[in-house]
Amino acid sequence: MKKLVPDYIKNAMLYPPGTPLDEVKRKLGITDVVKLNSNENSLGPSPFAVKAICDSAGQVNFYPDNSAYYLKQKLAEKYAVLPEQIILGNGSNELVQFILMTFLLPEEEIITCDPTFLLYRIMGSVFGGRIKEAGLKDFCFDLDAVLSEVTDRTKLVFISNPNNPTGTIVKADVFKKFMDDLSEDVIVVMDEAYFEYVTDRDCPDSIGYIKDKNNIIVLRTFSKAYGLAGLRIGYAFAHESLVNQMEKVREPFNANSLAQKAALAALDDLDHIRKTTENNAAGLSYMYEQLKRLDLEFIRSQANFVTLKLGADAGKICERLMKSGILVRNMESFKMGEYIRVSIGLPSENERFIKGLQNILVS
Repeated sequence: MKKLVPDYIKNAMLYPPGTPLDEVKRKLGITDVVKLNSNENSLGPSPFAVKAICDSAGQVNFYPDNSAYYLKQKLAEKYAVLPEQIILGNGSNELVQFILMTFLLPEEEIITCDPTFLLYRIMGSVFGGRIKEAGLKDFCFDLDAVLSEVTDRTKLVFISNPNNPTGTIVKADVFKKFMDDLSEDVIVVMDEAYFEYVTDRDCPDSIGYIKDKNNIIVLRTFSKAYGLAGLRIGYAFAHESLVNQMEKVREPFNANSLAQKAALAALDDLDHIRKTTENNAAGLSYMYEQLKRLDLEFIRSQANFVTLKLGADAGKICERLMKSGILVRNMESFKMGEYIRVSIGLPSENERFIKGLQNILVS
């Protein structure tokens, strides 16, 4: 009898999303909950974006602009690329699927590091790829180790920069050497979901590479700093020869009309981005200071979260925090069972987390 489900689907794991706010309220019967488990923007969406959504709500009987003309034009102007070098996704997660659908043949290799964003491993397996994971070095992507894993079967390399869940970045000179040494028939996917939060000037200018190389794809999103996670809209930059092929697997109208309008408006709200990044910088500084005071190990981050070590009881501490109305991310699915990841929230939310954690540690 034929198998109904291929083994690579049957054996694939489900992506474990952060626990939703309403689910915690319903299950635990509490209303005062601080959500610091999914790296969302604690300031919320741009007021410009909210107004654009309200102004456009009456037109949702019409299909969205399939070409996303205006949003691509604005992104192209902002990042000095051609509109033809941009493709939109229903979140950057869908763009990962486009990449795999377009370029990966069964049994070809996908190389990344471990731990990193779980979707590379999950979706790579779902599309029949062979996943190879190098280790991190000082909690950062080790591109020398990645390069050593490349064979003539390697098709894709996924780099999370800043890396989720560590918040670390690959430096510009290290990335340049990697790109120079890598075979041009291997496609590099730079996932820069947290790009807007980066303060280290030594971060690679990855978009600059697409002008000369046709083996790099740069992912960005409106979910994090722009605060539009619920609308699911991401975008990618690549040489037009790659974009043309990915467009063939993109579902028509994948970027909905409200998402496009909100994203357009959010790009104009520079004050909101400024407030977002300032809040993040202040929040990280506060977290570092308090974690040092509590004598806890943590990883310095270029993103909007900090990952800290709590030892063997990390999972139990997550549960106790949740019961007190504080949601943080258990790192067990990332194979970092002694760690938790905490998103940077508003000052009052950060203080509540530290107070809750301290109460648990001394009890």
